[in-house]
Amino acid sequence: MPETHVIAGAGLAGAKAAEALRSEGFEGRIVLIGDEPELPYERPPLSKDYLRGEAESRPYVHDESFYREHDIDLRLGRAAVSLDPARREVAFDDGERVRYDRLLLATGAEPRHLPTPGADLAGILYLRTVEDSDALRSRLEQGATAVVVGAGWIGCEVAASARQRGVAVTLVDPLATPLERVLGPQLGGFYADVHRSQGVDLRMGVGVEAFEGTDRVERVRLSDGSAVECDFAVVGVGVRPRAQLAAQAGLTVDDGVRAGALLETSAPGVFAAGDVVRADHPFFGEPIRVEHWGNALEQGPAAARNMLGRGVPYERLPYFFSDQYDVGMEYAGYANADDRVVLRGEAPEFIAFWLREGRVIAGMNVNVWDVNETIQALIRSRAVVDEARLADPDVPLEELVSVAGRGVPGSS
Repeated sequence: MPETHVIAGAGLAGAKAAEALRSEGFEGRIVLIGDEPELPYERPPLSKDYLRGEAESRPYVHDESFYREHDIDLRLGRAAVSLDPARREVAFDDGERVRYDRLLLATGAEPRHLPTPGADLAGILYLRTVEDSDALRSRLEQGATAVVVGAGWIGCEVAASARQRGVAVTLVDPLATPLERVLGPQLGGFYADVHRSQGVDLRMGVGVEAFEGTDRVERVRLSDGSAVECDFAVVGVGVRPRAQLAAQAGLTVDDGVRAGALLETSAPGVFAAGDVVRADHPFFGEPIRVEHWGNALEQGPAAARNMLGRGVPYERLPYFFSDQYDVGMEYAGYANADDRVVLRGEAPEFIAFWLREGRVIAGMNVNVWDVNETIQALIRSRAVVDEARLADPDVPLEELVSVAGRGVPGSS
């Protein structure tokens, strides 16, 4: 009897996993179920060109014919509501129960909501889905005023897109600089300068006390006693993994569904990929959870291959990108904000390296292109680097990688 593989979550990770199952030769039944009515799509454009109305169409992973031609049973507007690992059975919200041979959890993440007075007023928006992006885009009009709460990647990208559409933007965050939690204060200061130069009113080091208004949000009261008038507000204060299905089924959950390096969870035959999984990473030697496009793109297919018994650990370095105004960047690796930073070049064109014990563990190229693969090679070398040469733009990065790769234990 042909096997059945179920994929719970029809986002990028789920769609690419279904594609990989077929390309790897799986001929059994594939059920791909997602609770949104849209075809699987990519999320990065939702805060960038799609939000600004510059994209010609919705950022679908595949067109509808792909699923039909590859005999993928795509269930849209449906959700998996319970899981029985012992019986290898998953139940859908329409009452159907499906027995699986392998199951992939690719349920993603959901925005964190502020438990703030007035948070239920109309005009307070979150950005996660294409529907959210459509709702926000309809408000980006010349002369409108917006408060963006949260200066992480989503908040900064939304602020940039809104300014590019002529909206007056106030960006609020309790930390001292934008992106400080991810990049640290030095690089956060660079992005603060970028946003200020584009006319964003930065209110750093303050929190939100309340949203105020009659029927809709009209102002945001801050912890320093000030208030900012607005036509609408956007909240981007992070996401939480959608791990409820796994937790209810008794799978190990710890800041996401826990999985080993093969992306298999604590329940045999159940795998996880994308924003929802916190998986052992062989290169870093610890479990990590990554909430970025590149991870979903690569981890979904990796999980699919291991569902087919390939037994290949997932050890790609985390990668993501961001575009804000005329500032583009790529980031590879996995660093903490308090790791040592070494800069090569000067704003607005530079590379930032994060070092731990003298080794490069992450790098971010800003308006400098065609270097990210070299940065990743330097990270993988695990070599102790000469900081002066690392910071010197006249020393080719390839030369540093070449030196690092000679006789360095663990280099690849």
